[in-house]
Amino acid sequence: MSHAAPLFQPFTFKGLKLANRIVMAPMTRSFSPGGVPTKEVSEYYRKRAASAVGLIVSEGTVVQRPSAANDPDVPHFWGDAALAGWQDVINNVHSAGGVMAPQLWHVGAARNPRTTWTAPSPIDSPSGLSRPGKQFGEPMTDSAIADTIAAFAKAAGAAKRLGFDCIELHGAHGYLIDQFFWDGTNQRDDRFGGSDLVARGRFAADILKAVRAEVGPDYPVIIRLSQWKQQDYSVRMAQTPDEMAAWLQPLADAGADIFHCSQRRFWEPEFDGSDLNFAGWAKKLTGRPTITVGSVGLSGEFIAAFGGESSKPASLDELLRRFDRGDFDLVAVGRALISDPDWALKVRDGRMAELSDFSPAALASLV
Repeated sequence: MSHAAPLFQPFTFKGLKLANRIVMAPMTRSFSPGGVPTKEVSEYYRKRAASAVGLIVSEGTVVQRPSAANDPDVPHFWGDAALAGWQDVINNVHSAGGVMAPQLWHVGAARNPRTTWTAPSPIDSPSGLSRPGKQFGEPMTDSAIADTIAAFAKAAGAAKRLGFDCIELHGAHGYLIDQFFWDGTNQRDDRFGGSDLVARGRFAADILKAVRAEVGPDYPVIIRLSQWKQQDYSVRMAQTPDEMAAWLQPLADAGADIFHCSQRRFWEPEFDGSDLNFAGWAKKLTGRPTITVGSVGLSGEFIAAFGGESSKPASLDELLRRFDRGDFDLVAVGRALISDPDWALKVRDGRMAELSDFSPAALASLV
């Protein structure tokens, strides 16, 4: 057993029982033609389950709205064919001893520069803005908002029926839920907009309430959040701990069990005067379990990978220091697990010299 042994302690919360604290972070892969996960996608997840990943969170899989996807090959979480594909995925993951959540996703007005494909209209967004000052379409109507909330709940119910162990809502990175949080893209003056995070968080809270009503009180629900946006890395939703509490507590009250706190670099402090990161503050303020993520085990951050930057294995000492202090409960790993399905096994067994570099070329195939 390596010095990383603390990460391989069991974790239990509600009905979620994990063999260890390692989470496979959701990473968009676009290998599901027409939105239907293939046998290769199923095998991709099975390998990680068989190699000591405690919880697998799927790539983003979109709910049933016309413009929920911005790539024709990201998976759907609706329709007979796609759900049959996901049934195969979860059966294979369970057969390998794994635990898994689908990440339920709607991209909103965030477009994909790596494809010329465009989603059917209308494009859902709170105010028709793809970024501050850039008009992209029209604001969502009340009926579109209601239908979107229902689509998330329907997908969550399908996940539970298929046998997934929990679900995650994608509320980060400038996608639809996050577009409602952000005052730069939410200029609404109805109940889903306003000058503070409590008001702009009502869309997410209503989704959480609808999901909770669909799956019941004991089914674990995770929500992924970020301060930064893909449209602007410097954005900070909450400038102070009090503002963060005002943002997160209503989400906890609405049904969020675990906060997945996305940072580009997990070691960066969230506020002056403390070295706590986002996950550390979220746990301190809400009392809920948290997942930290952001360049874990690698020298470079993940946004740079899309610009062609490679990364080398990096020390886990700072991560372990924070984990031992109790800052967070779970640790999500993305790129390292894309290129090496055995990453968790190697870390568990102290085979650090066998860890692989990450190359952006790994994004072009399923290993």
